[in-house]
Amino acid sequence: MRPLPEVTPATEWFWHAGADGKLRVQGCTDCGKLVHPPAPICPRCRSRAHAPAEVSGRATVAGYTVNAQQWSPDLPPPYVIATVALAEDPDVRLTTNIVDCDPAEVRVGQQVAVRFDRHEDVWLPVFAPTGAPDDDLEVGDPVRYVPRKPLGSKRFEHDSVLSGIGRSRLGRRLLVDPLALTVDACLEAVADAGLDLGDIDGLSTYPGGFAGAGMSEGGVTALEEALRIHPTWHNGGGDLPGPGGALVAAMLAVSAGLCRHVLCFRTVWESTYRTLRLGSPGGRASGSMMAWRLPFGAMSAANWIGMNATRYLHKYGATREMLGAIAINGRANAARNPAAIYRDPLTMDDYLSARMVSSPFGLYDCDVPCDGSIAVIVSAAETTTDLPKPAVRIAAAGTQILERTSWDQGVLTHEPQVLGQSAHLWSRTDLRPDDVDLALLYDGFTFNAVSWLEGLGFCGFGEAQDWLDEGRSIAPGGRLPLNPHGGQLSEGRTHGFGFLYEAVAQLRHEAGDRQVPHVRTAVVSTGGGTPSGVFLMQRDS
Repeated sequence: MRPLPEVTPATEWFWHAGADGKLRVQGCTDCGKLVHPPAPICPRCRSRAHAPAEVSGRATVAGYTVNAQQWSPDLPPPYVIATVALAEDPDVRLTTNIVDCDPAEVRVGQQVAVRFDRHEDVWLPVFAPTGAPDDDLEVGDPVRYVPRKPLGSKRFEHDSVLSGIGRSRLGRRLLVDPLALTVDACLEAVADAGLDLGDIDGLSTYPGGFAGAGMSEGGVTALEEALRIHPTWHNGGGDLPGPGGALVAAMLAVSAGLCRHVLCFRTVWESTYRTLRLGSPGGRASGSMMAWRLPFGAMSAANWIGMNATRYLHKYGATREMLGAIAINGRANAARNPAAIYRDPLTMDDYLSARMVSSPFGLYDCDVPCDGSIAVIVSAAETTTDLPKPAVRIAAAGTQILERTSWDQGVLTHEPQVLGQSAHLWSRTDLRPDDVDLALLYDGFTFNAVSWLEGLGFCGFGEAQDWLDEGRSIAPGGRLPLNPHGGQLSEGRTHGFGFLYEAVAQLRHEAGDRQVPHVRTAVVSTGGGTPSGVFLMQRDS
């Protein structure tokens, strides 16, 4: 059924406000700042005094998506999910539904007004067009951030190298124990680095053992029990700079002298999880994000990112062909990757005619849920003389959060948590975008890769469609080859670690038929959404 929010003492006033037909958001009683979602402290004056503040209920559509996917029996598609900016303060936004109109009539800048739909003890604020002239707000625009300067010349990144990689088989619905896939990848990585299990003195993973829905094999505890190794340090969790945060933590541990060889791993088994119908659906939505999104049918990252992608297309006059160039490039590259799940040719006609998932995303804009595991070993830099293969060095890592860690309250023209991390990366190195030979950029959706290309400065904001040159710029012989393994759009969704594996293979010059010639420097992003991270990697010799 429709997922409803968990009503708590901190949010009861919001979800019950519709009983009298009045929209209320949190207001600081000292400085008057409006805040959403509710928070215990004012972000402007830092006061702890706040109370529900009645607002007009008028708003402007800042971004939207027409969802075509059946996520819930009680929410038949199509329906419109939107980010609306409140008239009182456009920087205060709600994720909601646009109702009482044909979904095809919804547009960015449309004026809307609140009404309430009651479900059990919850009044959901939804919005309907008013018919007033459009107001094309300048809100949520991208920023070239200036990150904090490094505190000194020392870089923790330079104290370690990537010494080994391993991968289990990848596939759809393998119906294999995910821990078995993890063991396969880890043993292969240990052997690839020329090590024995006894050499491994650290373990690091993302997102840890408590992740559900096929997103983990059980974490560090499960792997340690299976392999019976004895790490001096271990790490696992989701509050990291994206999946690659497992490597960042490992590099810090090595730099601090806690360990010499850290086995980092990431396992997914989403397709088997869904096939076996595991999990227990039901219950109310809770947490800092889901309670404000799921009740409006924003069930998937396709919905969340689709709203930003629509605003991007509106603001910059880009078309879906821009996104199609990313998808087609990935599929062409995957044809040379025997591990990729989808290798059949893809044309622009195929892309444009595919069924819609959540506008502007169709089937081929979305990555491929799969089963598989990937492992990477982070070793102390002084071990490079003992390695059987060329080491890969980390020139810089970008991790700083400079935007709001939110899908709808910060930047709206790009994927969140890309611009700040990108700026931070370049602050930690003398290298610049022109020095990069290869890009491995997260493509959970085609728009993610566009956001990273612009965020990292390979082209200006809103310039990606021209820069891509119908995909020629990112092809193997182009100015910046992108995702030569096919990315998550075609190889499979291994949540960031597939890009790390491919970067090491390419920088070692052992990627076979998909090898990009003369690669010495690669940029690798391993996150989509909040938070994320990005690396600059170089061949050691």
